[in-house]
Parts: sequence; C-alpha cells; structure tokens
Amino acid sequence: MKIFCIGRNYADHARELGNAVPEEPVIFMKPKNALLQSHMPFYYPEFTNELHYECELVLRVSKNGKYIQEKTANRYYDAITTGIDFTARDIQSELKKKGLPWEKAKSWDNSAVIGRWVPLTEIKDPNDISFSFQKNRQLVQQGNSRDMIHDFALIVSHISQYFSINIGDLIFTGTPAGVGEVVVGDELEAFMGDQSLLKLEVK
Repeated sequence: MKIFCIGRNYADHARELGNAVPEEPVIFMKPKNALLQSHMPFYYPEFTNELHYECELVLRVSKNGKYIQEKTANRYYDAITTGIDFTARDIQSELKKKGLPWEKAKSWDNSAVIGRWVPLTEIKDPNDISFSFQKNRQLVQQGNSRDMIHDFALIVSHISQYFSINIGDLIFTGTPAGVGEVVVGDELEAFMGDQSLLKLEVK
C-alpha cells in the first residue's frame, strides 16, 4: 500500500505558505507506516515543537493501473473520505531552507489519518464536494473539490504516469487555506458535507 499526497493544490493554501501556485501536481509520498491504524490513539511526536494539521479529501484506489487517461480516471477509485496530513512545520521549514527533502517532516509514523469511507456511488458530484475541519469545535478549515487547482481525474492520471497505482493505495488530494498548529489535548473533527467522518484527540 502506498500513500500519495498532492501538495499546493489549493491556490489560497499555496499563498498562505508563500509558495508559488504549481502548474502541475506536486507529488510526495508517505510509507504505509505513516497511516494511523483505526482505533489507535494519536500521540504528539517528540521530535517537533510545531505540529500542524492539514485536512484533505482522500481517494481510495480500487483498481490497478498505469498510464491512465483523465477520461477514465474515475474508474480507478471507489470511495472518498477526509484525512489529516500531519506536518512537523518547524522541521519542514529547516529542510526547505537547506533545499533538502521533506520526508522527516511529512512521512513519519502515524502522520496520515483517514476517516470513514463514503462510497463513490453515494456522492452526487465528485467535482463539488464540500468539506470542513474543526479544532476544539471551532471551524478552522473549509474547502470544496471544485476549488482544487488539479481535479481528481488529473491527479490520478498524473500520478500514474510515474507510478503504478494499486488496489488499496491512498491519494491525499491537497489542503485548502487555514492550516494551523495543534497541541496536546486538542480535539479534531473532519466533515464531508454535514457528515462527521473523522474524530481525533491529540495525546
């Protein structure tokens, strides 16, 4: 199982971090150990002093593929959920200053959290999915798939030009503006529409 992640896929988020808006999907990956197993607690990692949440829509790959065309890309995923791409922002900032890879900031154990899956058949329009994120019951992020720079079809197609995708792979599709810090004791909740799909306490 592989975890693909798309960076800077919402223009407002790219701007809030001072990054250029990309012309093609920015791909990075997390190993399978990055996925927090269901019903397991999430612990604040010891190596960072600035842990940030990034709420995203996540696709579940349901078919093996390579060199997929955009017009058929929707055949390769069968469910969507909300997820959190946790980022050690202090470490990422230092790595970026040195021109080094981000893995230590993005790909550590349990840095990827996903919620309950919603079958694609239950979603009216994948290009119009609203989602939101609350910290301690306060709204901190909201987005809609229609505002993505690169839509699901392009993301799946683009990834498949470089990597085979396989059943069970996950694709984190990018986060909107509003990312921020969490501390021990924070309660996090992610919604798709009005459905709560993910709840988490930082321990």
